[in-house]
Amino acid sequence: MQTSFSADQLRDPAIADADRVLRTCVHYGFCTATCPTYVLTRDENDSPRGRIDLIRAMLERGGAPEPPTVHHLDRCLSCLGCQTTCAAKVDYARLIDVARAHIESNFRRPLGDRLLRGFIARTLPHPTRLRVALRLGGFARPFARWLPGRLGAMAELASDRARAAPGPAAGVYAAAGERRSRVLLATGCVPSVLGGHVHAAALRVLRRHGCEVVVDADAGCCGALSLHLGREREARELARANIAAWAAHAGDRDAGGVDAIVVVTSGCGTTLKDYGRWPGGEAAARQGALVRDVTEWLDALGVRPDGSVPRYRVAYHDACSLQHGQRVTEAPRRVLSAAGFDLHEVPERHFCCGSAGTFHLLQPELSRTLGKRKGGHVDAVGADIAAAGNLGCIVQINRHAATPIVHTVELVDWATGGPRPEALAGMALRAPRTEAVPPAHTDHPISPPAAGGDVGVW
Repeated sequence: MQTSFSADQLRDPAIADADRVLRTCVHYGFCTATCPTYVLTRDENDSPRGRIDLIRAMLERGGAPEPPTVHHLDRCLSCLGCQTTCAAKVDYARLIDVARAHIESNFRRPLGDRLLRGFIARTLPHPTRLRVALRLGGFARPFARWLPGRLGAMAELASDRARAAPGPAAGVYAAAGERRSRVLLATGCVPSVLGGHVHAAALRVLRRHGCEVVVDADAGCCGALSLHLGREREARELARANIAAWAAHAGDRDAGGVDAIVVVTSGCGTTLKDYGRWPGGEAAARQGALVRDVTEWLDALGVRPDGSVPRYRVAYHDACSLQHGQRVTEAPRRVLSAAGFDLHEVPERHFCCGSAGTFHLLQPELSRTLGKRKGGHVDAVGADIAAAGNLGCIVQINRHAATPIVHTVELVDWATGGPRPEALAGMALRAPRTEAVPPAHTDHPISPPAAGGDVGVW
């Protein structure tokens, strides 16, 4: 693609980045087949190729964007399915970040939009505020299904706090048995409020597999929520706070350093792995290189089931942030199989469920359509349980599928001696065969995966 930025414009590092990305696009169009909004609307402006043209024109012109441009860019989920299929390897993730920051700085949204986006940015990244908001939102919970649009989406989020349980307290937790590694368990913002049960399961599994686990109360939001709202300055501030909080953990292990920063929410993991690029700096790059999805680390450790859980059929859902953002596709499957589950693929595994961070709050109609589509595919598998590696996906699919869904690490915890996942309590699960799976004997040493995870092809 040809661009025509002025020399003055190219002095802006963000515009220079955008120019570099734009020039790599050759309009092959493979991206359109994997773009959820284009598949639904068949509007070229809702495709990656169309959005790239809109971004080029907006940035070249400068100043306030046209409302239709903002409309179509706002409908991008940042699922990055386009980036996985792109033959030219266009860095669409960086391009859409630049575009959102430009819109945030130069476009005055309607009052309702400003209020909602401001509320999200000032509430979701801050656990204490989020807990208060969820308690207040609890009054609207009984009416969630009848409330229109964004109000209904926010009431549904309040409904999901019913499953919220406290996560592990800050501290250092000794390995059960011989220590094989030392890891930091990153708990984040929204996951620390709604995903305490997942962090508790991860802590048990990691300790059971020889990890000394550090849970750090000083770290918080990774910055992803603010970044995707176009509030880049706020995102960098949140990222730098994490980098400072984890400074001691990224050093020598004898001085308190860790072998890995383990994340259970893949949306956070994608952002944390990218720290070396967007807040930038040596410390950020060092920490980003340590980040591993919990399934990556368990795959390296070798899962050891105790044989007490029957061989249930599990439909595994690929979170977009894990399969497209991190290119981690095989580790979760190996871990679930090693834990003794009968793994089954979900149709359209490359396609977003419609949660996409704050997308389900800002674009509830599109999100609901995608959620129903994904929920139908999950149920079509006929599995006993569904599993996913991202809290947002779990919440979304739980709304639209009859199959009970839990986090991958909850199933691994259950299969290796932990409690039955909370979401499965009281459910009469079917199993294709009733005999228990014999324990796996895997004593291989840890061989951590390379930064960036395993690269799978779907």
